[in-house]
Amino acid sequence: MRLKEKYQKEIVPELKEKFSYKNIALVPKLNKVVINIGFGKLAKEKEKITGIETVLTKISGQKPIMTKAKKSISAFKVREGMIIGAVTTLRGARMYDFVEKLVNITFPRVRDFRGISFKGIDRSGNMTLGFKDYSAFAELSASDLDTLHGLEISLSTTARKREEGIALFTALGFPFNKNEK
Repeated sequence: MRLKEKYQKEIVPELKEKFSYKNIALVPKLNKVVINIGFGKLAKEKEKITGIETVLTKISGQKPIMTKAKKSISAFKVREGMIIGAVTTLRGARMYDFVEKLVNITFPRVRDFRGISFKGIDRSGNMTLGFKDYSAFAELSASDLDTLHGLEISLSTTARKREEGIALFTALGFPFNKNEK
């Protein structure tokens, strides 16, 4: 809960002064964190799906929801109702704990990490990150790394502009690539 306390005691006054808000409720904050894994070619292998489900459970701290295909697409060999991904949504204390682990533990463990691109932040101040493999997460052991696949993390905020989102994520400690802007 250190990140939430830091947000309330340091970041809120800083952002309130920077953007000259008259009300604390206008200060942008994290809404939710969505962690998503698409199975792709592994969708037909049940043991791989259960392995991915346990990996996502360890990373997020809660059980994921399995997403099913809404329509059949013959080109991708997908049938309606087939399980094609897993998603979990974090809010509240779990969200702040996950973001703190992401910033302080996971990013420093990523190989050849040069910082987050500012292009990952949309005009509403939300950020989407992609990991090519999930081996950088400290919660996982070597036995969990049997099949490496991608993982997407979306951080939703109450920011109304891109600049507010960038200021919020910078204040939260996200390591941005300073050479790019």
